[in-house]
Amino acid sequence: VQLSAQVADSRHDAQPTDHDPLSSWNDTAPKHAVIAFVEKVTSKGSEYFVPEPERIAVFDNAGTLWTEAPIPFQAAFALDEIKRRVPEEPDLAADPMVQAALAGDLGKLLAGKHHDGLMHILALTHAGITTDEFDARVRNWLATAKHPRFQKAYTDLTYQPMQQLLHYLRAHGFKTFIVSGGGADFMRVWSERVYGIPPENVVGSTGQAKLEFRDGVPVLAKTLGNLFVDDKEGKPVGIHQFIGRRPIACFGNSDGDQAMLEYTTIGNPRPSFGLIVHHTDAEREYAYDANPKGSGKLTTALEAAPQQGWTVVDMKKDWNQLWSRSPPDPSAGATRTIVGKWLAERIEGRAV
Repeated sequence: VQLSAQVADSRHDAQPTDHDPLSSWNDTAPKHAVIAFVEKVTSKGSEYFVPEPERIAVFDNAGTLWTEAPIPFQAAFALDEIKRRVPEEPDLAADPMVQAALAGDLGKLLAGKHHDGLMHILALTHAGITTDEFDARVRNWLATAKHPRFQKAYTDLTYQPMQQLLHYLRAHGFKTFIVSGGGADFMRVWSERVYGIPPENVVGSTGQAKLEFRDGVPVLAKTLGNLFVDDKEGKPVGIHQFIGRRPIACFGNSDGDQAMLEYTTIGNPRPSFGLIVHHTDAEREYAYDANPKGSGKLTTALEAAPQQGWTVVDMKKDWNQLWSRSPPDPSAGATRTIVGKWLAERIEGRAV
């Protein structure tokens, strides 16, 4: 049955104002649809009432909770790691996909059903080290890396409307999960601090970890074995394997989220809700759907939305505030497009 139409990071003011839990949402149809759904499934006596343990809400991350352009932030981390290591590792420099990355050949990296070249780069930077070593590298990178356009820390570029939505749902007894094609280990480093979503509530792409003893101490080493890609049809599989309950609310922004939206809303015995964030605001962020410069293509899911009863957010029209912190200054960054040897260029003294 579909109805259509924990701890927050203190740095991100996602609290409602003037008693409006979704104050950064304009008074338009998407806001009304969200509130109507939540009220129906949480009001005792309602025919649509859903018991609290079954109130599962799943969110894509990149492009849904924070920006994903010009490339997903995990890819930016991996590319920075590659450039850091190449001068000291000649074998790495000879790798064709590493050469493509350094040459800015985004097309080669994103070719294939699962962006095979980019996945290879991620594998080179995400395996062969312990989980603790990987966590430390991610934290160190986040402490210094800045977005090339906005010149803000990546974790500052979350969407205030979605931060408020997370708070609103949790205040009404929902458990919130990230279900993303990004690496689970990458997101678990910061998800609780940034979104209030604990690491055990993060479902993402994973490789097999291996228990080893190093200097007599048990550690988990990251490997490339049994890679699970939590994208497209993999998302419902990941939900089943790692959450174990069918969601009643799903939030995404691309065709990669369509299978998860369908799994949540089609044939669900419980009332359900699906929402798509449509990037339409080139001034405050980016505008794209069919032809994104990186990831986030949105065509088939957008076409299916009216038939399936999914709510579509027009970012420009439906959100009066975009960022969870002070608005970034687009003029502070460099070029707004990915061209030529963008990976090798220096932007504000830092290579992207």
